[in-house]
Amino acid sequence: MGMSAEDKRTVSPRDEEWPEVEKAEKLARGAALKWASGVFYRPEKLEGLGQYRSRETQRNSSIQSRLKSTIQSYLEGVSAGLEQLRSAAQEVQSVCQDLGAARWALLDSADRFQGLQQMRALMAEHVQLASVVQVLPQLFSVQEVFSHTLQLLSGQQLLEAHAELMMMEHLRDDILSQLHLRGLSSAQATVLSYFGGLQELNESLAKQLWDIVGSSLRLVREDPVLFVTAVRIIEREEKIDDTLLLEATFLPPGRPKGWRQKFYHVLQETITGAHFHAAHMDTEGPGLARHLAALQKDIVSELRVVKDLMVQCVPAHYNILSVCTVTYHQALISHLQDILREDLDKQALFLLLEWALRVYHSPEMMGHPDLLPEVDVSALGPLMSPELVDQTERKYVVKVKASVLEWMQRTLEVEFKEWFREEEPETDHQGFFQSALPVIVMQMLNENIRVASLITDSLQQKVYNMALEELEAFLGRLREALVQCGKEHQKDRTIPKYYVSYLLAMLNNNLALSSSVSFLHPDTAHREVPMSLQAALDRMQKKACQLLLEELLLDLQPLCLQLPSRKWLSGSQLVSSMCEVIDKYAKDFSRVRKPVFMLLLTESELLVTSQYLRALMQKKMVCKSEEERGQLCDRLLQDATQLRELFCGLGLDQSQQSLEAMFALRELICLKDPALLSLEVLGFITKYPDVSDEHISTLLDLRGDVSKEVRHMVLEMMAQHPQVLPERYRPIFSTILVPAPELPFCLRKGKCA
Repeated sequence: MGMSAEDKRTVSPRDEEWPEVEKAEKLARGAALKWASGVFYRPEKLEGLGQYRSRETQRNSSIQSRLKSTIQSYLEGVSAGLEQLRSAAQEVQSVCQDLGAARWALLDSADRFQGLQQMRALMAEHVQLASVVQVLPQLFSVQEVFSHTLQLLSGQQLLEAHAELMMMEHLRDDILSQLHLRGLSSAQATVLSYFGGLQELNESLAKQLWDIVGSSLRLVREDPVLFVTAVRIIEREEKIDDTLLLEATFLPPGRPKGWRQKFYHVLQETITGAHFHAAHMDTEGPGLARHLAALQKDIVSELRVVKDLMVQCVPAHYNILSVCTVTYHQALISHLQDILREDLDKQALFLLLEWALRVYHSPEMMGHPDLLPEVDVSALGPLMSPELVDQTERKYVVKVKASVLEWMQRTLEVEFKEWFREEEPETDHQGFFQSALPVIVMQMLNENIRVASLITDSLQQKVYNMALEELEAFLGRLREALVQCGKEHQKDRTIPKYYVSYLLAMLNNNLALSSSVSFLHPDTAHREVPMSLQAALDRMQKKACQLLLEELLLDLQPLCLQLPSRKWLSGSQLVSSMCEVIDKYAKDFSRVRKPVFMLLLTESELLVTSQYLRALMQKKMVCKSEEERGQLCDRLLQDATQLRELFCGLGLDQSQQSLEAMFALRELICLKDPALLSLEVLGFITKYPDVSDEHISTLLDLRGDVSKEVRHMVLEMMAQHPQVLPERYRPIFSTILVPAPELPFCLRKGKCA
């Protein structure tokens, strides 16, 4: 509810001065009204109004009494504070008066203080002179102390000598410090000159200390006292260095000495100089093996000395075992890199790889039971980085490749000479021809791959890949050697004497190589023969088979030249002679293993068929009568049957023979009605799609009764029915060349008729 105008006029000055009181009162009234409306909203509740009124009256009285008590305590505190402020103000005023009086007293005494300044200067000079008088005995004895210290050093009484040296240095440094503080730098040169012998003493002591540190590995076993003395002196000097550096007011000449760091440096230089700074080292295989074995023995022995003895002679914070381990490790890294810069042979490269990757971490060296667990090089990284390992492996593979190439070349030369021997090649337990070539080649490759597997899988894979490449190249050179041998044989068929036998031996060798290649890699998952190598094996086999078939052809050609003829028609033993030649070669072919034997038999049968058909198509004979055609058909049937029975007897199934072409050709010759030749030829070209117009025309000529119209009709039918060779068709007629037709007789300088 808002206030009326009259209420506004009657607002007290206290309310205007304290607006928060008015706001609080309004909030209290609002809360009370809200509470009352909630309690007395029902008529029956009004009966308890008196009780509520008396309770609230008591509570208000209690609150007012507490407020009065609190305000009373605050008022009493304020009164006490005001009283203290009055007392403090009076005391401050009194102090100000006293200070003013003291100031006037000091101003009156200022003239008297001028005399005290001269007294202060005299006092300072007196202090300096007193200090000089105190050190005069020491200054006069400096040269004597120098001489005595040198005698102590000569007698290796290092602790006593160092004590006197420290005393002299302390005296010198105190004098220099005083001069420095007073700005008398010009006098420092005189002091340094007077104490010049300290430099010589320092150098003499340091030389003995570093000689001791350089012999520390021996001394800790023989006389550890001397080594411990050296370490104690070094630690004394380190403490002096630390103290002077911490004060940082004046640093005497020659400080900090840093002898602890020098200790580490000398120890590291001793280790590296003793083992890794040889002027000349034998990097050949045996010499390098001895060098690495000596390193292995010495490092293990010296680390055992450090672990068992030297650690007890130095403070723990030196970490002397760790320092020596790191020194050996880093020195070996640098040493191996230096060795690898030389032109090493394959044995040396293998030794380095094996030593760095296998021996170094093995129980025979850094993993020795006497060194564990304190010596741990696993956190120091490898002796050879992955890049250096890969580079070294590649060098090793190059060296092995050169060795393999040389060995294979010698093997090939020996093999080539054996082909011209006056005796047959050796045979295995089954009677198959063979030579030692596959065994020699595969043993050599296997051995190199096995040796590489002792180092890393990556080296094994590199050598394996190299072996396959070299084997492929070797097969190419072997094939060229066969070609060369074939050329020699063509010049004189009696050389080599056992030409066919050695060709058969090479086929068996090729089979042996092919079956052995898959076992070169120890991992069965990587035994797939590369396509290029398989192609090289196939080319090798094909060339040997080709040379054998050429040899068979040379023996068959004189017989085939007699086909066809009238004598042949009358019943000569021509085909029987051919069968004898084939049977002789088949017996030779039986000395080769079955897969190749069947291949040779199949190719021989195809060769015989093609040669027989080629002879028929040389236009040597034309049937003059139906009777001659009958004789020709009978002869063709007898010859084809005889040849088929021969090859079936040799093991070649009839379904695999191409002699069926002779039977089909016989049907063309035997057909009595030339008008039906179109249909017969259509069936023939369907069965043998590689037959050409020239072949058919030549066969028609052989019949001797085909008119131009029939010939034209047959050739036109062939043009209308072009043939496509099936995917696995074995060509027969495409290898047979038909003689070119004779040109008509031409008059000179005239047109052909």
